[in-house]
Amino acid sequence: MNEVLARGSDRSHDDQAKVEGAAALSDAHEHAPVHQPKRHDSAHLHVAGRAPYTDDLPEPPGTLHAYLGLSTIANGRIRAIDLEKVRRQPGVRAVITGDELSHNDASAWQIGDEPFLTTGKIDFLGQPIFMVIADSRKAARHACAHAHIQYDEEAPILTVDEARDAGGKTVIDGMTLERGDADAAIAGAPRKLTGSMLIGGQDHFYLEGQIAFAVPGEDGTMTVYSSTQHPSETQMLIAHTLHRPAAMVTVEVRRMGGAFGGKESQANLFAALAAFAADRLGVPIKIRPDRDDDMVATGKRHDFRADYEVGFDDDGRVHGVKFVYGARCGFSADLSGPVTDRALFHCDNAYYWPAVRAVSQPLFTNTVSNTAFRGFGGPQGMMGAERVIDEVAFATGLDPLEVRQRNFYGEGDRTTTPYHQQVEDFILPRIIDELLESSKYEHRRKALQEANRSARGFKRRGIALTPVKFGISFTATHLNQAGALVHVYTDGSIHLNHGGTEMGQGLNTKVAQVVAAVFGVPLEQVRITATSTGKVPNTSATAASSGADMNGMAAKIAAETIRQRLVDYAAEEHGVPAEQIAFRESNVLIGNREVLFSDLVKEAYAARIQLSSTGYYRTPKIHWDRASGKGHPFYYFAYGAAVAEVEIDTLTGEYTVERVDILHETGKSLNPAIDIGQIEGGFAQGMGWLTTEELVWDEKGRLRTHAPSTYKIPVASDMPREFNVRLADWARANEPTVFRSKAVGEPPFMLAMSVFHALSDAVASVAHHMIHPRLDAPATPERILMAVERLRAEAKTES
Repeated sequence: MNEVLARGSDRSHDDQAKVEGAAALSDAHEHAPVHQPKRHDSAHLHVAGRAPYTDDLPEPPGTLHAYLGLSTIANGRIRAIDLEKVRRQPGVRAVITGDELSHNDASAWQIGDEPFLTTGKIDFLGQPIFMVIADSRKAARHACAHAHIQYDEEAPILTVDEARDAGGKTVIDGMTLERGDADAAIAGAPRKLTGSMLIGGQDHFYLEGQIAFAVPGEDGTMTVYSSTQHPSETQMLIAHTLHRPAAMVTVEVRRMGGAFGGKESQANLFAALAAFAADRLGVPIKIRPDRDDDMVATGKRHDFRADYEVGFDDDGRVHGVKFVYGARCGFSADLSGPVTDRALFHCDNAYYWPAVRAVSQPLFTNTVSNTAFRGFGGPQGMMGAERVIDEVAFATGLDPLEVRQRNFYGEGDRTTTPYHQQVEDFILPRIIDELLESSKYEHRRKALQEANRSARGFKRRGIALTPVKFGISFTATHLNQAGALVHVYTDGSIHLNHGGTEMGQGLNTKVAQVVAAVFGVPLEQVRITATSTGKVPNTSATAASSGADMNGMAAKIAAETIRQRLVDYAAEEHGVPAEQIAFRESNVLIGNREVLFSDLVKEAYAARIQLSSTGYYRTPKIHWDRASGKGHPFYYFAYGAAVAEVEIDTLTGEYTVERVDILHETGKSLNPAIDIGQIEGGFAQGMGWLTTEELVWDEKGRLRTHAPSTYKIPVASDMPREFNVRLADWARANEPTVFRSKAVGEPPFMLAMSVFHALSDAVASVAHHMIHPRLDAPATPERILMAVERLRAEAKTES
């Protein structure tokens, strides 16, 4: 091919065809760095233990350490506080209380309901009251224990039921979604039922806890290294706290050791208090709570109670449904409004409800203010939908999968969601068909049911297939924007910065692949740098599964701007049409010449062509009117399905997950290796939420599950003995997303509903599937055992 290209401009028609073929080949290769299973950019550093996190940063001379003094009651007022003994402890340099903060508001919306350090009212056990600054973290922590605080204590409100009984005070207004007349549809249906389900919360249990390191600079500036998912929000909150313009505050995030939503708003308190202390004392300040205090003092996934009423027919088709989702939100709004909104957005999961009304109740409780967590309320909403489907299946005696399929979204008038958005790309039927075949679901279900019927021992097996339809976008429309910064240096190397944060999910790698694809260079040629508010301003949180979608597109736009400048220069300099210029494999094809990318960059620099650009992207088509409950809040939907098979011990309630088969779509995956890893990890985390991870508060409001010894996340032995994960590689985004890929952060989390329903199926077998187990989540061994005993007793009574 190079010989052909070397012949010059006097080419025959055959030669021209070869050149056009070369250009086409170039286009085919242009995207080579994307859609490939590239390793995580920091994987080698993680494995070697050389990836620096915030706590690993060198501490300048004079660095001091902060620790928080926490309340020991859940509800009441501070009657008297004596911190003199705290101040006299060795190494203590300062003690700061809320009275010293002229801007004492850590709330995400700046509505004044969440003080950094409370000055009077105590709303949960573990609420920060004061901060100690000392020579070492150990000294600061030790000093906090010497506070003498007297309280006027009141009985706390701890659960959804208690909150309702106390009048149903909410931390923010709830929302109602309605389409059709649900009351009339239920009343007119041949059959109807009501029920409720408790859905537990979940601790984020990130490997790296909350931490911030504030370093004061010249002339009142402040740099804060924070483990935050939302650097711009953290920056603004610090600026408010210090009464400085945002331009004087820089927040930097190289990487986080996990976050899962727990660092979207909750990191702000630690960053702002560290900055306040650093500004007050004029020295660097680091703050990092112990794991126990982190779990006690920071928000979690919301507990929900889902109440439902459904009308249906003997064929298992739902005619109308009503939901009320009550959420334990804690003492302040935090992100409970959008979390409970998203629960309603997903009260349909994959199902068309002909008539529906769904209501959210974001309830005040004397517990830590709950916050964002992977799925952001969507999983709780979907659990309500799946419970309704399961109840209908038991009531009609039909296979739950058959009932699911009969109620799927379809064509014609079966495409409208409860929030009046049309489902235009419903690909679940194909996913289900392929998964049924690959998992041999029907054969295994029949064999399993026969084995359960003939079993003489105490083991029972269950199997379930559950679908996932998850909406992608922030429902707060203004957050659907992103920026990026790309520099090309004269040696051809590329500097990339964007507004997303890396928390282990591979976002930086994916965005770098996009930039490498635009320039036709190897991935290794793109250098990713720490997220900084000083480089890309006004960023949205890395959340809502939109990190790669938005930041990848912003980086693509920035890179394409530079590439177009290079094309324009090359076309003019070499006298060839722009369409005959292509970038591939570190080279640039310019008509009949092929030059190194780095050589073209040097030429362009010498010709004074700008080699730097910003990129900006805002998600199109989306809009939402919360008041009317109507709009187009999601850019697209992501789909998947899972089959889980479990075995339970009916004498102890213990169980094992025997096999899981997953088929999930990520559009045209930017990086299949990372996406499969996210699917596996999301599934494992979702399984933990629904099976082992139980949050327990005692009657005083004390969190009893506040450490690895009392809070059980999944371990290796909890994973499926056979675990098959595949991408639906035929799927493509129906919208022009970045290289037609789709989000993968949150949707796989809900695939774990299959495990919960398989456990329910196994429990139901002890009563020959005549009684619905009505399991609550998490389905711990204790709950499994109690359900088994209850079903046996009910079956005996009925017989």
